[in-house]
Amino acid sequence: MERTRFDRMNCGIARAVEAFGDAWGLLVVREAFFGVRRFADFQSNLGIPRNTLSRRLSHLVEQGVVERVDAGTHGTRFEYRLTARGEALLPVLTALREWADEHVFGRGREPLRFEERATGRRVPRLVVRSAD
Repeated sequence: MERTRFDRMNCGIARAVEAFGDAWGLLVVREAFFGVRRFADFQSNLGIPRNTLSRRLSHLVEQGVVERVDAGTHGTRFEYRLTARGEALLPVLTALREWADEHVFGRGREPLRFEERATGRRVPRLVVRSAD
């Protein structure tokens, strides 16, 4: 069954969904933010089938979210790194995580706690204060 395409919809959210491909795409990007670079590590961390991961990484490369770079070790090996376009997704992933922390897990039961390295204080929630 072919999935619905959103690349022609006049909606930013629909186009963003198209850029990720599906939920696996978001999770691959999350892992990249956590420092994962190698195919085997993405696969191991996510428990994703190899063929699915291969398609998602290819899609994210096509969309300019990650780039495939030569790792330069042990023959032909590649790593996947976030591009500037991919790094710009940090506020999006942060907002999704914060929403889930509050509305899925509940306050005090968050699976990850983000703290400032220098002070150890919790990083404040992402808040949109104005149109600026």
